[in-house]
Amino acid sequence: MSDESYSRLVREHFANTEHAGDLAGAVAINADEQGIRLKLSATVKKGHIQALRFRAWGCPHVIAACEWFCSRYEGQPGESLSGFQASDIMCNLSVPVEKTGRILVLEDAVRSLGQRIGGGSAP
Repeated sequence: MSDESYSRLVREHFANTEHAGDLAGAVAINADEQGIRLKLSATVKKGHIQALRFRAWGCPHVIAACEWFCSRYEGQPGESLSGFQASDIMCNLSVPVEKTGRILVLEDAVRSLGQRIGGGSAP
């Protein structure tokens, strides 16, 4: 991974994917679009997300974005997933505009996960 192509935060999240993997007995969502594949899984207790995990097949931006998402939303109310916006990741991780479609796939997957766990509806 070239230092020039990726922001410091992308490099950090890509290198430290502590949320990569699967959760037994979890609610899961799969997405396969824009040249990437994602699996998001969550366990929920009393309306709060206990744990989040991901599997991602895509560029370093996508993998870093999945880790960023999991680290920010674990422990939050399930309903918070309906407010997830790709623009937050685009800005925080300095994702180039040409990768927007891929990050939007993550946004759709997150909102679908929110619907599956009963945390609200997607707009």
